[in-house]
Amino acid sequence: MDWNTLADKALGGEVLSDEECLGVLRAPDEALPDLLEATSRVREHHCGRRVRMKVLINAKSGLCPEDCGYCSQSAVSRAPIARYPLLSGQRLLDAARQAHAARAHTFCIVDSGRKPTDREVDQLAEAARAIKAEVPIRLCFSVGLLTEATARRLRDGGFDRGNHNLNTSERFYDRICSTHTYQDRVATVRAITAAGLSPCCGVIAGMGEEDQDLIDVARALRELHVDSIPVNFLHPIPGTPLGSRPRLTPERCLKILCLFRLLNPSRHIRPAGGREVNLGALQPLALYAASSLFVGGYLTTPGQPPAEAVRMIEEMGFEVDEGNGREP
Repeated sequence: MDWNTLADKALGGEVLSDEECLGVLRAPDEALPDLLEATSRVREHHCGRRVRMKVLINAKSGLCPEDCGYCSQSAVSRAPIARYPLLSGQRLLDAARQAHAARAHTFCIVDSGRKPTDREVDQLAEAARAIKAEVPIRLCFSVGLLTEATARRLRDGGFDRGNHNLNTSERFYDRICSTHTYQDRVATVRAITAAGLSPCCGVIAGMGEEDQDLIDVARALRELHVDSIPVNFLHPIPGTPLGSRPRLTPERCLKILCLFRLLNPSRHIRPAGGREVNLGALQPLALYAASSLFVGGYLTTPGQPPAEAVRMIEEMGFEVDEGNGREP
């Protein structure tokens, strides 16, 4: 397959066919350098050589009634994690200061659970106002299922972006969760967009899905016009239903990132949870497809320290895009 032809199609606004998408995911490993080089043309056309770093905080841990099979915070998880209610506004402000000092473009506050309570929404909005008054950083929330009205309350508090991942295709969704539906997630993403927030929505690869599931969800994200796409690679956690799944190979992860870039050419593609354990020494190559990175850790698992990420970005010839709170 001619990877530059696929890159030209993506740059021209065309949607790759199933055959072309499968060609990307099933490319021989020895073809990976050429695939990455072609994909990087698309990435650089839309995002230049800049890389945004995003820091998140697990603002409320555990205590979730949902049964998502990948998650250590779910009701069915037996993983030994910390469990605590929503952190104070001061703790969140301090964490935002630290994220800005680490050169993060965006700070994301994550609240575990099916959906936030009215009190939690008020607390989060108050915390966002305090952060925005002092720290020049973009603010994102990830708080479960939402209505447009609730999303507006968070926007009015000072949040710029809302995250809610589709995680996988509609076909495969009931294999990983039964307490809410794929359509519940789509409705939340639409509510975030309707509220005037920048929508962030992504996936988890490596849960047992088929190639077509990855293609379908990548296209669904294109149709939802999301601005930012976190691509998680399952980090199997003992004590969760998916805790015994094998890790993906680094080459598989890179092909998945190429697919998401070619199907969503102008969006910020961000290697997220599981990046470190699945990509290993090949992490730097992800920057040929991705324009954003999570740094510092995830909800219950550690991640690449910010200073180490900055060094990797600069050694690869890219530059950190701090944003200073201005752009989405």
